Amino acid sequence: MYACVCAAVTTSQVEATILAGARTVSEIGDKCAAGTGCGTCVDRLCELLEQTEPQGDAVGRFAKSA
Repeated sequence: MYACVCAAVTTSQVEATILAGARTVSEIGDKCAAGTGCGTCVDRLCELLEQTEPQGDAVGRFAKSA
């Protein structure tokens, strides 16, 4: 399933990006381009950040680029 249709990035790719160290929507965009198009997927990316990142590492997880 696509997490970001504009950049053709799958949910699995976003999860892998988070596990590789991305902690914000902006960092996800920098690493795999998800969330850099129309912005419709930003809420989904935030959900994936919440669900995927290790417990106790919540600092800045919902930060969005300006």
